[in-house]
Amino acid sequence: MRKLTVVLAVLAALAAATPAQAATPYRILHWNVAGNTLHKGSTTDGLIAAATSRIRGSGAAFASLNEVCRQQFDALIKSLRAAGWPADPANFARFETALPGRSGGPCQGEDYGIALFSRKPLGAADRTTLPDDGDEPRKLLCAALRDQPRTRFCTTHSTFVDAYRLPQLTAVFGKLDAYRARGEQVIIAGDFNAAPDFGRMNRFYSSQVDTPNNGGNYGHYREVDDADAANCPGYGARTVEAADGGGPCRTGTKIDMIFAHEDDYVAGSSSGEARPSPVSCGGRACSDHRILTGTVTLR
Repeated sequence: MRKLTVVLAVLAALAAATPAQAATPYRILHWNVAGNTLHKGSTTDGLIAAATSRIRGSGAAFASLNEVCRQQFDALIKSLRAAGWPADPANFARFETALPGRSGGPCQGEDYGIALFSRKPLGAADRTTLPDDGDEPRKLLCAALRDQPRTRFCTTHSTFVDAYRLPQLTAVFGKLDAYRARGEQVIIAGDFNAAPDFGRMNRFYSSQVDTPNNGGNYGHYREVDDADAANCPGYGARTVEAADGGGPCRTGTKIDMIFAHEDDYVAGSSSGEARPSPVSCGGRACSDHRILTGTVTLR
């Protein structure tokens, strides 16, 4: 009887330990770099060095950039290779065009879009065009890890045109739900042009998030700093560089976010922070967005 009791105790301990052992933390960095608005497509004004430094220094497994020009994407690939960041220098980055290059257009005539980077090799990219907002084509870019095809990383830059915010967000999170339905775990980062407390976010934000700053939610996705007691609980730290007094805590507006599904998300083990944009691009801030970093722990 004593031996049986010991065996049962050991089995119970192993069963209890399994979820913790299976959990995997991922460090993510997201930055809207304003590659055309502030840099006009330049690769030599300090942006590439700043992005390389922040990606490496953050310990990121994944990084996403919004508002990036194709030549900046190519320059960052070279810079990250030289810094020894990717495990596979030939297969760690993906770009999706929002506005094709044209003479007299943005980005010195080169393509303008969104990009993602991964320390580990990536599989094929999945590219989705969101409902047309009449302003610019908006995209969702996703890629699974080559050797862990059930782990997928996505980036998007959705619209600021109010009538199309909800249709585009519905398309984005609907795609994430489709990935999950086939057994994948997804992390998404991006500039959503919508704050956590917007009513249109309620259907996506997890009902587990219910604070005076962000209530009425009935969705299934958690954001990296929505449980941060120090930065407007339920809302998080501002990501707009200007201290505009926005948000329910009047600490500034948050529109850049990193999400994972609540069923994949290990509650209490994830965190996020928004740090000021480096002031190293011709003596001024490199972007009008702060750099959002976070750790998402997946079951």
